Amino acid sequence: MVKAYYQLTKPGIIYGNLLTAVGGFLLASQGRIDFVLFVAVLAGTAFVIGSACAINNYIDRDIDAKMARTKKRALVHGDISGRSALVFAAILGALGFGTLALMTNHITLLVGVIGFVDYLVFYSISKRRSTLGTIIGSIAGATPVVAGYTAVGGSLDIGALLLFLILACWQMPHFYAIAIFRQTDYKAAGLPVLPVVKGVAQAKRHIVGYILLFLTAIGLLWSFGYAGTVYVVVMMLFGFGWLLLGMHGFTARDNTLWARQMFKFSLVVILAFSTTLSLNAWLL
Repeated sequence: MVKAYYQLTKPGIIYGNLLTAVGGFLLASQGRIDFVLFVAVLAGTAFVIGSACAINNYIDRDIDAKMARTKKRALVHGDISGRSALVFAAILGALGFGTLALMTNHITLLVGVIGFVDYLVFYSISKRRSTLGTIIGSIAGATPVVAGYTAVGGSLDIGALLLFLILACWQMPHFYAIAIFRQTDYKAAGLPVLPVVKGVAQAKRHIVGYILLFLTAIGLLWSFGYAGTVYVVVMMLFGFGWLLLGMHGFTARDNTLWARQMFKFSLVVILAFSTTLSLNAWLL
């Protein structure tokens, strides 16, 4: 039962988002780390994300029942009742927002609220009705890095905006790749993701376009002086590698294999990004 509740929070999503939150926090800290604040922002963010994911599982239980990869989730399978899931989510939410309110600042709390509301309201509605759901959902996915960054400085600046844009742009190729190799599931659930509605070829063009925007935002963070030379060199290497792989999709014979490669490489890219941000103060 403990495992079922743990899975209800979608731990993979929590860990991935905490990775970017760490990067944002350490970039803003510039080597002067407040460890109490560091633990507080990560704990608060983790609880908020866990709460949102638990509620999302409740909202999407009808969709999850139709997809092979999600039909065994606790709420679909009956391991956890809907009421229990919502109570659990409320407790996590109270812990998360309480921690952010007491231990960080009002800007970071606001960023958390924006991500929470976007994910549970705007994304939950739009993903069932429009291909724009992926773009709308990217707002929530880009808030943890901003929360980590603003927890240190307490204000929104160009650096926070660029971090938001980088994460928003990164998510689009990442999600479109998933949508391509999981088309069958999305068709079964009736979700209008781009590859299903407008075709894989259109999704490939969007993937390349967003990687170009990602590279632009990566360069701007360096050109505005928020990150150093090692960061921009490393990220340009990984970014252009991702771009080349994306362009290979136009001639790929096996779209599923290519999309899985794109997905896996996107994880390498975000790991490199978070690592170089975290080490920025100690690098050139």
